[in-house]
Amino acid sequence: MDPVIIVGAGPVGLALALALAARDVPSVVLDEGDGEQAPRPARTVVLRPDTADFLGRIGCATAPGETARWTAWRSVRRSQQMQRVVFDEPGRFSTGPGTSAAQGPAGGIGGPGAAGRPGGFDALSDTAAPSGSVGPHGFHGAGETGESNGSDGARGSGGPNRAGPADEFEAHEAYKEYREYREYDSFDGPGHGPGEPSPFHLPQHTLTRGLRAAAAKRQQVKLVTGSRVDTVEQDGSGVTVHTAGPQGTWWRGSHLVGCDGARSTVRKLLGIRFPGRTAVERHAVAALRTELPWPGEALLHRLPPWRTGGEEVTARPLPDDVWRIDWLLPPRAELVTPEALVARVRAALAGWCGGETPPYELIDTGVYTLHHRLARRWRVGRAFLAGDAAHLLGALGTQELDEGLRDADNLAWKLAQTWHHGASELLLDSYQAERRTAVAARLRAADQSLPILRGGGGLRAYLPGRARGHDALLADGHLGGGALGAPPVYSHSPLAPPHTPSQTAVGTRTGAPVADVRVTAPDGTAVRLRERLGGGQLLVVLIAPGTGVWDRRHWMKAGVMPRLAAAVSALPVKAELLVAETYPGASAHTVLLVRPDGHLVAAFNGVRPAELYEAADAARGGAATAVREESTADVN
Repeated sequence: MDPVIIVGAGPVGLALALALAARDVPSVVLDEGDGEQAPRPARTVVLRPDTADFLGRIGCATAPGETARWTAWRSVRRSQQMQRVVFDEPGRFSTGPGTSAAQGPAGGIGGPGAAGRPGGFDALSDTAAPSGSVGPHGFHGAGETGESNGSDGARGSGGPNRAGPADEFEAHEAYKEYREYREYDSFDGPGHGPGEPSPFHLPQHTLTRGLRAAAAKRQQVKLVTGSRVDTVEQDGSGVTVHTAGPQGTWWRGSHLVGCDGARSTVRKLLGIRFPGRTAVERHAVAALRTELPWPGEALLHRLPPWRTGGEEVTARPLPDDVWRIDWLLPPRAELVTPEALVARVRAALAGWCGGETPPYELIDTGVYTLHHRLARRWRVGRAFLAGDAAHLLGALGTQELDEGLRDADNLAWKLAQTWHHGASELLLDSYQAERRTAVAARLRAADQSLPILRGGGGLRAYLPGRARGHDALLADGHLGGGALGAPPVYSHSPLAPPHTPSQTAVGTRTGAPVADVRVTAPDGTAVRLRERLGGGQLLVVLIAPGTGVWDRRHWMKAGVMPRLAAAVSALPVKAELLVAETYPGASAHTVLLVRPDGHLVAAFNGVRPAELYEAADAARGGAATAVREESTADVN
């Protein structure tokens, strides 16, 4: 069978190729460039724990091994008389003179459209204003690398001078807010909560190089540079792609995936519209080497007392004592000159280090504009879109590349099922149904939050729902919680099985990513559940307390195991049987069915062979059918 053709050799395209290779599916990656990526320390990515695990499973050694993790999220904000609040320990705070712990009520996001826009994100116009000017340097547009401003860096004077605390006090409301951030600061468990992993932060060129190195080791991945696609044709058995150049070539593939960025050629050739909003937010960014008072921790500073840096500044740690600092720019502001950016750097460092600018080395700078766009369709026949070609987001801490990697993880196992065994139209359609819906919800949440967090008047003070601070809402996007950042839940997926009385509720919602508990693999070794993902098969997990103290040779032949093993071997798709001693919210003998991308299909109260078979059949989209043919005329 012909390989899958992937257009675009960025992180999403390379990750998709590696995920397919892990399932023994060959691919050809067409790269318009020369295969080299200049280092840009100011262009960085944030990876949630599950997407970092996905990269590890497909063989990329870059994340998380070489990354600096966010060991805590500090909130430093100013409101009325508040100058500075740095959270040091539960219930105790170091503050500047005249501080106040006042906090306005706020709440959840993600319901019906806000600010007079009842239609949600899909109600946006198909056309948007042209991209605004972002200056002669930095990042131009979402998902693209711009040119450096040419600055060789600057060095300030003085040394770190950490301001000592003036007062210590306890405040119930402030402590509640403090716990919202501190619950993310350890790294020894699954999910997003107390004692759970924090996001990873690293330069994008480091990630890309790691993915390229992994791809070079896989025989199933063929990377072709200098290949600009100019023609796409489809028929009932595959796709044909032509690349332009002195030696124009035709390529034949089973499927085509456009991972070629915001200005996707594949999307244009398929005739898919890309509606949305331009210049939702603008940021100035600098990468610099210095010492800050909170080593290894990310910081969000809202409304700083100095006026040079604007109303919001973030600082994120990178390897080798490098920091990335972002300043939110006012809308329709003037161009940011190198001199103005250096002034922002010096003001922020002085504000954080007791009034004196510590020594620093300016490594890289830029200005980038965030757009919110969503492709009308993500699938046309045998052609698909992923990553920036399908969506653009990033305001309020939401992570564009993280969503693109979720696209790759979702699509890879479905293409592998199709490539090896054939698939139903339902399985292939489910990629768009699941991923487009999830990204649209994320865009809608950010779209509703923006006028509240960035606007003025009464809207700025209140949000519907339970009381939460504005900083906590922003932290959702940065840390992976709430509508702005939590992992997607495919609760209305077309692959969801019908509910039966034998299904039971556990600590994970149906369609959500499963908890990363310890399980016993078929060879008797104890591993994390996520380590068994990526092979293309379903996972069946029996919750059996006490099995850890028994030799596997004994309990595999005892109790419900023989019956469950027989049921698993009779499933319509390949599945692996695992055993866990515990699972959140699950009682003994609960059976979990897990998709190849780690999302829960269903949980059953005991061994139910018929229901398990029905759920597995639903998860594969039913029996294989011929892929329908579509022309670009069908898109509009």
